[in-house]
Amino acid sequence: MLHEEYQARLRSPTKPVSPLTPKKKQESGRSPSKEIYSDRFIPLRTTNLPQNFALLTPSTSPTVTSTKSVSPGVNTTSPATPDKDHQEKLATYNQLLQNELIPPHTQNQSTTPPVSSTRRRLFSWKSTIQESPTSDPFSLSPITPASQILLAAPRKSPRKIPKVPFKVLEAPAIKDDFYLNLVDWSSTNLLAVALNRSVYLWNATSSQVTHLCEISEPDRVTSVAWMAKGTHLAVGASNGTVSLYDVNKLLSVREFKGHQSRVGTLGWSGPLLTSGSRDRSILLRDTRVKEQICSKLVAHKQEVCGLKWSDMLASGGNDNKLLVWDLRSNLSPLCKFTDHKAAVKAIAWSPHQRGLLASGGGTADRCIRFWNCNTNSALQSIDTGSQVCNLAWSKNVNELVSTHGYSQNQIVVWSYPSMSEVAQLTGHTTRVLYLSVSPDGQTIVTGAGDETLRFWNIFPCSKFSLDKPGIQEFYSRNDIR
Repeated sequence: MLHEEYQARLRSPTKPVSPLTPKKKQESGRSPSKEIYSDRFIPLRTTNLPQNFALLTPSTSPTVTSTKSVSPGVNTTSPATPDKDHQEKLATYNQLLQNELIPPHTQNQSTTPPVSSTRRRLFSWKSTIQESPTSDPFSLSPITPASQILLAAPRKSPRKIPKVPFKVLEAPAIKDDFYLNLVDWSSTNLLAVALNRSVYLWNATSSQVTHLCEISEPDRVTSVAWMAKGTHLAVGASNGTVSLYDVNKLLSVREFKGHQSRVGTLGWSGPLLTSGSRDRSILLRDTRVKEQICSKLVAHKQEVCGLKWSDMLASGGNDNKLLVWDLRSNLSPLCKFTDHKAAVKAIAWSPHQRGLLASGGGTADRCIRFWNCNTNSALQSIDTGSQVCNLAWSKNVNELVSTHGYSQNQIVVWSYPSMSEVAQLTGHTTRVLYLSVSPDGQTIVTGAGDETLRFWNIFPCSKFSLDKPGIQEFYSRNDIR
């Protein structure tokens, strides 16, 4: 016969005692601060199994913060954040466990305890979990149908990016100068390269090299930029002049003057040509009219070293400022961003989101920052650990590539907006100062003071190019020999 006090405790409606709940008991000869734990375990049968499983399941989505900072030379990817392939495998594994441990019809059960009947049977228990109605009684598989469907689903294979360039060209006498822009790839698959006083055209389809021009001593070529159609090339010089060449005729068709010092950067927007100079000014020219200068923009306090167009113009300077201009309304900067701590040469507009601008700072800054120019606000920042020389977005996927200088001289492919590293490429022995993207958006070319041009296949092809068989054949990797 059970003890009367024990029977009374079983019939009482009090809450069950957790096995880890400390039970304080005062006894003579013992310290009052000592805790004595109960040795009885009374299970709580109203436990919500799916809810407890969810608490034990680790989150598979990485935490994205607005600012990421690491020490120089350290990989910026958080060590606690698994790569994309590992995240997908972990999510599949967790879903498989949930399918096997928790039948589908109980995964959303209520946490409210059931109403007890008038007859209390304390020592009897009946499972409320029944066999899934969708299961096949004749199946020989040890797992449920939901898990079979999950494991049979096709897996997306991770993209492999080659770690070495597939082609290397010599570029003797190419300048090792952070403020110059000496390489540009046209829409007609011609690569323009400025070597000292000369400009050469390399045909990526036939590998033919053509000498376009040579300027007189003591001037040097300081920038090149293709028109969108690929028929004309603008060439900036150290004496402040900008020459416009017809590449089909190999002739200079026009010369623009107005700058008092070297022209380090050029940018096109249709027939409009902008040039940035060491004299701190930006000149806007319309190639369809006779006037040399249409507008003059003065806001930078030091050399203008970066220009990029979308529907607005972004300019970066050696004064650590990034300015955005809307020339349709006025000649004053629409946005002023001053968060960088070094020269801003690397600028790139996103082709996937209107008003999204990326910029990179020099050696004292080392950061890639993102801006929403529609709301005039900063989005996020990441410390890359080395000087940011160039930025370029992929037009096929939501990724961007950056090239770096001191001290790692690396090329990094980033996934946006998580800013996790997709790949890191090395090969140049000096700062990777020059970058351009091929017309199909799959290949990039990088140039450095080590007097080499290296070609990397880093981005996937677009769906549009797969639908058009002639385009992929013309701009495929094998065409660049």
